[in-house]
Amino acid sequence: MNTKLRINDFVIKFANINGSGSASANELFARSIIRMGVPVSPRNIFPSNIQGMPTWYEVRVSEQGWLGRRGGCDMMVAMNPQTWDRDLAELEPGGCLLYDSTRRLPEDQFRADIRAFGIPLTALCNEAFDDTRQRQLMRNIMYVGALTALLGIDPEVTGGLLAELYRGKSKLIESNQKALRIGREYASAHFGCPLEMRVVRADSVGDRIFIDGNSACGLGALYGGATVAAWYPITPSTSVIEAFSTYCRKFRTDPDSGQARYAIVQAEDELSAIGMVIGAGWNGTRAFTATSGPGVSLMQEFLGLAYFAEIPAVLFDVQRGGPSTGMPTRTQQSDLLACAHASHGDTRHVLLLPADPNECFEFGAQAFDLAERLQTPVFVLLDLDIGMNERLCAPFAWADERRYDRGKLLGHDELEAGTQFGRYLDVDGDGIPYRTLPGGHPTRGAYFTRGTTRNPFAKYSEAGSDYVYNMERLRRKFDTARTLVPPAILQPATQETRIGAICYGSTSPAMDEAIALLAAEGFHVDSLRVRAFPFGDEVMDFIHRHEKVFVIEQNESGQLRSLLIEDGEIAPAKLSRVLHYDGTPITARFIAGRIVAELGTPSLPASPAKNAAQLEAIQ
Repeated sequence: MNTKLRINDFVIKFANINGSGSASANELFARSIIRMGVPVSPRNIFPSNIQGMPTWYEVRVSEQGWLGRRGGCDMMVAMNPQTWDRDLAELEPGGCLLYDSTRRLPEDQFRADIRAFGIPLTALCNEAFDDTRQRQLMRNIMYVGALTALLGIDPEVTGGLLAELYRGKSKLIESNQKALRIGREYASAHFGCPLEMRVVRADSVGDRIFIDGNSACGLGALYGGATVAAWYPITPSTSVIEAFSTYCRKFRTDPDSGQARYAIVQAEDELSAIGMVIGAGWNGTRAFTATSGPGVSLMQEFLGLAYFAEIPAVLFDVQRGGPSTGMPTRTQQSDLLACAHASHGDTRHVLLLPADPNECFEFGAQAFDLAERLQTPVFVLLDLDIGMNERLCAPFAWADERRYDRGKLLGHDELEAGTQFGRYLDVDGDGIPYRTLPGGHPTRGAYFTRGTTRNPFAKYSEAGSDYVYNMERLRRKFDTARTLVPPAILQPATQETRIGAICYGSTSPAMDEAIALLAAEGFHVDSLRVRAFPFGDEVMDFIHRHEKVFVIEQNESGQLRSLLIEDGEIAPAKLSRVLHYDGTPITARFIAGRIVAELGTPSLPASPAKNAAQLEAIQ
């Protein structure tokens, strides 16, 4: 059995039942390791049902700083009998199993190539606590206590976090500390602690912060100048609005009068929400909505209006499994095409593609500048993995001297001076017309806003030449957008290569590790992280420089690949699909394995599961 020393480099997974109160205990475990200076990347895989269904919480511990899913599992905390077989199958040979041994299990329920650590958690809780609900909750804290002994986690760190969490609630602190102590003492007395797999203090976290992408988007919207949000609740985007509301109450409330300097409206549906956002944008207010794929589907008609009437709007789309209502608590990157061409007709929308909470903040603020500069809807596309899972990232930065980009606005003075105003007239050759805002001048600058045909001066027209002029101008504006959106980021291989890989968003952390796995086996791959659509010249240059380019994404149809082919007129055979779409975050092993398989070279080391199909099923 493999008992190799593994310090600050392993994957631990918690298998629980939704509604059992395990989430806070599992997060306590992850934060304890961060406090010891070791980077972690936790992911919560939970059902759409409120309670009773299986849920998992996976923690990647990596002093090297890998923040994506690796694939496989080194330790399983198996607290759900319903998923016992599935959970054991995921363990690496030589891995560790922690379980509740209150009820004795037959020997054939275990694997010979793993080590099992049974702790009678239920019995210990029944003995130590009287309240039924408390017994359930403390069972979770008790296994965290056992893990501090097994993995060498400083109990003072975990205890300190508990004290912070329940500050001012002495009874809660006392009961949780008691459960921690019982679990730790049992593990220390019955097993050789710490194990070969352990946590050792390090200094690898640095100044990074620990936050989820949705909260970062909400803060980005605040810094970006948003004062209006209209929305309809939908998983997994609701917490974007919740975060924005929290920040607004703190920072957009008049300290003297208590008056709110913002408006947050829960609409009757998604169509109403985007209508309010467009109305606010037309009036010159920075406004946004947050939704997911089904919400974007319902907004199509209004999005076409905003595109054609050229009204600024920002949409945060936290992608989930689809189509239709799909899998609301599973992650996918399946809305690219729906957002890029939202509405009917020849629409082309700007997409921002953040990879972590830092970029959620940065792009969340930048989206409002782009929306006003380009006078168009701008989508910020993240997904459940980024949006709802806390992630280590660089601290947010904001320059106090930064000023909002309001774009091409004609105000009172320009209109008074007699500046010619054609609402849809291309004056500068960049496709972006000048606009006015209501009330800017008492007699000049007014125009009729419509989502149908008109000439450059906003006068109704059904002339084909006027329509052609407008559509060609919109194409020029889209090309201008290429120069304004965040450029792609290149990660060159250590050796010259003709093989490339393109990824975006939540696939990026796993992609980084996959590149390292491939290099260790002698396969060198240049990688490019796309951060926006339309694509800049650097994206097409990258594709043209390589003989074969793998496109890694989390959907079934290869939507990023389709956009690349469309936008750059790329030969489809040059772009190879690497697609992951089971609803769980993609893993480094999955990416590396698919690339190696297509290159036709020997496979990477075998995965721990009994067969590849089984591994994919559980990852």
